Amino acid sequence: MSLKFETPITEVPLFHQGKVRDMYDLGDSFLMVASDRLSAFDVVLPTPIPGKGKILNQLSLFWFKHLGMKNHLITADVNEYPAVLKKHADYLRGRSMIVKKAHRHSVECIVRGYIVGSGWKDYQKTGKICGHVLPEGLQLCQKLEKPLYTPSTKPDVGHDENISFEQTFDIVGEKVATTLRDMSLDIYTKARDYAASKGIILADTKFEFGEIDGETILIDEVLTPDSSRYWPADKYQVGKNQESFDKQYVRDWLETLDWGKTYPGPEIPPEVVKNTLAKYEEIFVRLTGKQPEL
Repeated sequence: MSLKFETPITEVPLFHQGKVRDMYDLGDSFLMVASDRLSAFDVVLPTPIPGKGKILNQLSLFWFKHLGMKNHLITADVNEYPAVLKKHADYLRGRSMIVKKAHRHSVECIVRGYIVGSGWKDYQKTGKICGHVLPEGLQLCQKLEKPLYTPSTKPDVGHDENISFEQTFDIVGEKVATTLRDMSLDIYTKARDYAASKGIILADTKFEFGEIDGETILIDEVLTPDSSRYWPADKYQVGKNQESFDKQYVRDWLETLDWGKTYPGPEIPPEVVKNTLAKYEEIFVRLTGKQPEL
């Protein structure tokens, strides 16, 4: 299915079009472009959020630098891009990066620090989150004693499916599976503590990893409002849904509609578009201390 709001680049081959990002093949590297598309419940909605892609891209760049761990970034400076891309410099500035080619591990690495979303629904039904047995009597949005690693499959189309840690052995092998788990928990802990210093709760997040020359590195986006739940700490109250700086705001709006969570999604009203972008901007400013370049 061709997605709306495609990036305007035709000079180099499109390698892969994700829900939000378009990957172009530059030979020995990829150009990764963050579009303004928004997906919810694994459906790309028909209305863009203008400027969203730039915020996602620039926040990933911030976290790559702050975390200081090996990742796939080569450059995000359009002045260093190949000449074939120069005509698109204004479009690409702030919303793109050139990255190393890595073998992507087909596991989505999710870390949950609080009981919310699908984890809350799972707990209500089973007393567990993705197979992890939890104490009785936990409340919605309660902080977990320890963060949980709950991987899922990463299909190119369709819905992600939660799997156990042991099931990831069949996908990537036990050694790599253990590395993915340990790296995910380590990154989450570092990011959680940094966010807390800015008055922000990082409730959960998801990572993707790849491999270059036998080494596992961080790839794709990292700790953006698309891949993470961010809550204002000063408004946090256990037992209720939280205000958020992420696309949970759009999910909550969608839950009020008579929509089966299948393609095509509903058009997003202008007010919801405006409020969504404002939330993305606010979390960027609070985490980085500066305004995004829009």
